[in-house]
Amino acid sequence: MTVRGVLWLLLFSGAAIGVSGYSVTTSKANVRAEENTDVDLTCSFSGDFGSNILLRWKFKDRKGSQVFVVHDGKPTAPYADRLNVYGGSNLRFSKVTRKDTGVYTCEITSADKTQVGETEVTLTVLVPPSVPFCKVPSSVTTGSTAILYCIDESASPRPTYKWYKNNVLLPDNPSNVAGFKNATYKLNSTSGELKFPAAAKTDTADYYCESVNDAGPAQKCRAMKMEVRDLNTGGIVAGVIVALLLVALLIFAVWFAKKKGYLPAKKESSSKMNQSYQAAPSGDGGDDADFTQKSSFVV
Repeated sequence: MTVRGVLWLLLFSGAAIGVSGYSVTTSKANVRAEENTDVDLTCSFSGDFGSNILLRWKFKDRKGSQVFVVHDGKPTAPYADRLNVYGGSNLRFSKVTRKDTGVYTCEITSADKTQVGETEVTLTVLVPPSVPFCKVPSSVTTGSTAILYCIDESASPRPTYKWYKNNVLLPDNPSNVAGFKNATYKLNSTSGELKFPAAAKTDTADYYCESVNDAGPAQKCRAMKMEVRDLNTGGIVAGVIVALLLVALLIFAVWFAKKKGYLPAKKESSSKMNQSYQAAPSGDGGDDADFTQKSSFVV
C-alpha cells in the first residue's frame, strides 16, 4: 500500500471514529419482569460527551402518553420515591407495577448542548390474564351485521384472544381449516373482535372468549347465547294493520259523537255577530221611500 493510500485510510478511520464517537447504548433493550419486583434499565454513553452531561429519561406507555421519568439527572416527582439513578445514567426501579410497562428513552446531551444521543429500552411488566369483558348480542336478524367484543386491559404483555362457538375453538382463518371453509366470520385475535358481516341461522350458538399471554394461565368469560332470527314480516304487517284500525276507530268515534250532539257546537264569537248585524239606516227618508216602493211592488 502506498503512503497516499495509508493517509486516506487513516483519514477515513478518523472520520468514522468521529461520527460514531457520540454514541448512546443499552446492554439490554428488552426487559421483562414480574410485578412488584426491582428492575434495572441500563444506559451508557461514549466519552466524547464528556463527564458533565445532561441526562433525561422519557417514558411512553401503551396508550402513547409520554412523560419525563428523569429530568436533568433527577427523578421527577411521580417517580422520586421508587426510582434511583446510578452509574451516572442507569435506572433502578423499586417494585414495578403494570402501569410501568412501556418504552423508556435514555437521552444524553453534552454540556455545551452540541451533541445529543439516545437509546430505547422496552419494559414489560408481566401480568397474567384476567377474566375478559365480553359482549355478545342476544338476538340478531338474519343477514345483518353482528359484532362480538372481548377485552382484557390489565394483562401484560398484551394478550391475544380466542373465540369459542359451542365450546369449539374458532380458527383465525376459517378458509384454511376443513369444516370452516363456508364460515363467513372475521376474527381479529389482537383486538378481540369477532364479526359476522351477514349473520345466518347457523351462527346461532353459545359464544365465549379467552384471553391468553405468556405471563400466566388463560382466562375466559362466561358463555353467552347469540340467536339469529328471520325478520318477522308477519308481525310487522299485523302491527301496521292494527295501527290503521285504531286510527279508523278514532275517526268514527269523533264523527259519531258530533252526529249525536255529544260534542259542543262551535260558538261564533260576539265580535263576529256584531260585524254581521247592522242597524237600519236613519236619515232623510230617501231609503224609506225606496223601501215603500219595493214593498208595494211586491204586493
